[in-house]
Amino acid sequence: MKDLKAKLDNVRSRIKSACEKAERNASEITVLAVSKRHPATRIRQLHQLGLNAFGENYMQEAIDKQARLTDLELEWHFIGPVQSNKTRELAQHFDWVQSADREKILRRLSAQRPESFPQLNICLQVNIDQEEQKAGILPEDLEEMVDFTLGLPNLRLRGLMAIPRQASAEHDPASSYQRMDELFRSLVSSGISLDTLSMGMSADLDQAIMQGSTMLRIGTDLFGVRPEQKKP
Repeated sequence: MKDLKAKLDNVRSRIKSACEKAERNASEITVLAVSKRHPATRIRQLHQLGLNAFGENYMQEAIDKQARLTDLELEWHFIGPVQSNKTRELAQHFDWVQSADREKILRRLSAQRPESFPQLNICLQVNIDQEEQKAGILPEDLEEMVDFTLGLPNLRLRGLMAIPRQASAEHDPASSYQRMDELFRSLVSSGISLDTLSMGMSADLDQAIMQGSTMLRIGTDLFGVRPEQKKP
């Protein structure tokens, strides 16, 4: 527990410092704890320290953890690739899906969301650097996908998500974050009600905050090194 508190305090300190430089309020930033491959006990401990939003990449792993933590009021975000044969489970077990990028997926999520549930919160994943190996909507196709999502009854479009290309001698990810912020602001200025720009992880949260991020997906700096995936 002490190690988690120290890690969380460090993350909060980094966020505060970055917000001061960006002339922003730290209360604008949501920390999404990326808990994939980490046990439910660690999620419980972080909840005791004040976090309630957790991101998972693997469907069955997430559902198993949810079953162990039903006594807690947690907000579950799915942030991994979405397969069409998994949309029913997503619609039934998650509060947010941050990696939606296709009409088929969005249509199925809306149709399969139980009517007794609140609308499923959606972030559209944008392939901001147009990398062939990554999922996501190309920037030039985003407006059309936004309009499509807004027309689905059981979804609530909250914003955009991106995983920019890693920093290298040829690429400064700050430019990717800036372009994401411009896309986000353009949609908001057109009258679309959005409140979430999900970008930035442990290594680059400072740059993401400088460029307008409202949600940081933090794994390593909270939980430590991710355990290796068990072989079947």
